[in-house]
Amino acid sequence: MIIDTHCHYTTEPAAMHLFRDKQLAGLADPARKPKSTDLGISDEQLIQSVQPQLKLQRERGSDLTIFSPRAAGMAHHIGNEAMSREWASVSNDMIHRLCTLLPNNFVGVGQLPQFPGVSPRNCIPELERIVNELGFVGVNLNPDPSGGYWTDPPLIDRYWYPIYEKLCELEVPAMIHVTSCCNPNFHHTGAHYINADTTAFMQLIQGDLFKDFPTLKFVIPHGGGAVPYHWGRYRGLSLSMQKKQLVDHVMNNVFFDTCVYHLPGIELLTKVISVDNILFASEMLGAVPGVDPETGHSFDDTKRYIDQVAGLSDEARYKIFEGNARLVYPRLDALLKKRGHPAL
Repeated sequence: MIIDTHCHYTTEPAAMHLFRDKQLAGLADPARKPKSTDLGISDEQLIQSVQPQLKLQRERGSDLTIFSPRAAGMAHHIGNEAMSREWASVSNDMIHRLCTLLPNNFVGVGQLPQFPGVSPRNCIPELERIVNELGFVGVNLNPDPSGGYWTDPPLIDRYWYPIYEKLCELEVPAMIHVTSCCNPNFHHTGAHYINADTTAFMQLIQGDLFKDFPTLKFVIPHGGGAVPYHWGRYRGLSLSMQKKQLVDHVMNNVFFDTCVYHLPGIELLTKVISVDNILFASEMLGAVPGVDPETGHSFDDTKRYIDQVAGLSDEARYKIFEGNARLVYPRLDALLKKRGHPAL
């Protein structure tokens, strides 16, 4: 089974955008707020909206997609906490409906109702709801709800501990994923996302978070940002700051995905990072949806790159495509076993 661990709902129906527009308009004029969270979207419209993803699943050979709300659409820096809470609930409910309609194609990962300066503790009710009631297997955690200004404490600060405690209790991992950026210095997908991936990893080196939370698991997307390319730098910093080897200090709890859009990048990732820490992902229909003129293939067809990497054993490919996802997402593993798909 080939499990794509990182895709967002980027083809949502127009009614979702209209609801969000009304939410934002309500900041200036309460009379313009949406009257209901019922968006009036039929099951048929939902299924039609993901036909592009289903087509690419068939063409590219993936079996199951871990699906979450549009990352840029989370926009935790806009509005207020109440608005963020409502928007997270609406977005998560839409993902749940899709996963219920197409259970063999999609499994849910949720959005948290974060807001700058508001304790992550306030996200726990929605986290419990999406896991216990909606059956989601993970969550996206934004280390910078301010949208590019980094006003909240680093991930190793006790500020975040309530959400970590709940993640461990529920046995779900968090993908470290920022949202759109309101700082004009940083393009959101080309800079802000990669900056956040790299920053989060460095924050983890600076503390001893996994001593307090030995079962906590983070997925750092987009190939780990700049980390694999500068692996020697981070190994050296871990030794000088923590007197610990980087692998022992962080990598029992941190995993990188394969949202890297060229073969040399994937080759570097698989050469530098242990295959035990790599999860297949494409961010399909995400940041870079176009065709690479040098290859004639889509940039985000990441399975092609992995297939071309020389020297990967069958065991390594199994780990990247399926096995590691089942270890990192134990609720996904349990779901697949219940459906008659045991791990190898």
